[in-house]
Amino acid sequence: MQGRCILRSAALVGVRAVPVDVEVSVSNGLPGMSIVGMPDAAVRESQERVRAAIRACGFTMPADKVVVNLAPSSLRKTGSGFDLPIAAALLGATGQADAEKLARYLMVGELSLEGRVRAVRGTLPYAECARKEGLDLVVAADAADGAYLEGVDQLCVNALGQLRAMNLARLRIAEGERKGAGIDFASVRGHDMAKRALQVAAAGEHGVLLMGPPGSGKTMLARALPSILPPLDDDERIEAAMVHSTVGEPVESILSGVRPFRKVHHSATTAGLVGGGNPVRPGEISLAHHGVLFLDELPEFSSSTLQALRQPMEQGRILITRADGSVELPAKFMLVAAANPCPCGYYGDPSRECTCSATQVQRYQARIGGPLLDRIDIHVDVWRTDPSDIIRDAAPQTSSRELFEGVRSAREFASWRRDVLGDSERDDAEALLACCRMSASTGRLFEALARDALLSGRGITRVLSLARTIADMAQCKEVHEEHVLEAMGLRLRR
Repeated sequence: MQGRCILRSAALVGVRAVPVDVEVSVSNGLPGMSIVGMPDAAVRESQERVRAAIRACGFTMPADKVVVNLAPSSLRKTGSGFDLPIAAALLGATGQADAEKLARYLMVGELSLEGRVRAVRGTLPYAECARKEGLDLVVAADAADGAYLEGVDQLCVNALGQLRAMNLARLRIAEGERKGAGIDFASVRGHDMAKRALQVAAAGEHGVLLMGPPGSGKTMLARALPSILPPLDDDERIEAAMVHSTVGEPVESILSGVRPFRKVHHSATTAGLVGGGNPVRPGEISLAHHGVLFLDELPEFSSSTLQALRQPMEQGRILITRADGSVELPAKFMLVAAANPCPCGYYGDPSRECTCSATQVQRYQARIGGPLLDRIDIHVDVWRTDPSDIIRDAAPQTSSRELFEGVRSAREFASWRRDVLGDSERDDAEALLACCRMSASTGRLFEALARDALLSGRGITRVLSLARTIADMAQCKEVHEEHVLEAMGLRLRR
């Protein structure tokens, strides 16, 4: 028996799927199957799963030489998702399935020994790849990370036997249901200044460092931040869901518009935080794309791990370079960090004495590193709330709904500035100075404050950005002195 068939599949590289041709040739020779094209161990093992699945579904495994080529050969193929396309191409090459119909699809799926099709991670990147290739996608029926994409039909199979009659059903795509975004700021007693700082951060997507003693409410404030962030727009939903689909995490909440909130333990490795491994896998900063990355106990992270955040914080992406090439991962996130001021946690606390020496305090705070601190726009001291404010004070607190209205109006005003006044979205000093429209007196005040505070060039641009956000919250075209003073207060720790 002789026959050939070429079908399409894809391999995950970072957060995108790269098309792969699955070429099967059946020819006279010693019986056996070989897979070439730089496969990893999981792909090489697929020949046993394919043999068992073909026989279990009532098909005939040819007693000839079978060669499977995965092209391009320069791309390393990983995972078990090539089982389904290899089996389908083999059926097409032997005339047991319609090769012309099979060629219309991009197939991905793992096979059980009984011929059932199992889901693999990355349904959404595979669907995007199929759309670009002008094909329809075929995956397992239990794939839970799919999302609607215009221009591509997403189909599914339960078992390999369905290819006999090409009995394909539409993939069931779960509709995301928007749920509450966690803690409401109304449940946080006191901390009015910290709430204001987080509102400014949400309005302008600024990074925040919350520093204070244990139990002062830093983590609670950070967890309440998503409740005042606007929902994801359509493009942001797909981009964020693409990352989560790549690592096999649920995408329903993201597709409903809820921004990701990733809380990272301080034991996380550099690869776990920024991405890495072989093949390259997205890290926590990519999983927080268009959302919030919360680093609790910031000084407890290793120095090398923290310094790896510097590039993605400025560029909104991370480039991971390996011997076989570079992979770019999205990483546009809001950084919220919490830290104790010293090893014992009570340096500066008005009611409890710190037991650390000045050297210990300095060494502990130096773990964060000046370059990283310089990239965090807002620094806020969070002190413990008086017990009477928690136990007896029944005064209503500012709710997330109220804070969200300020965030929404500020973002709408900023959008109006860019559309009507022609303000640039760039964050360099020249563009920020132009859109701040400061008067001569305000400019002199800012210059004097910057000189007294020994602000770096980056520090000056970050204060300008903060002042512009505060002016947007006040619906002002120009940045006034009070906006500059508040921005300096948020930037400099007292």
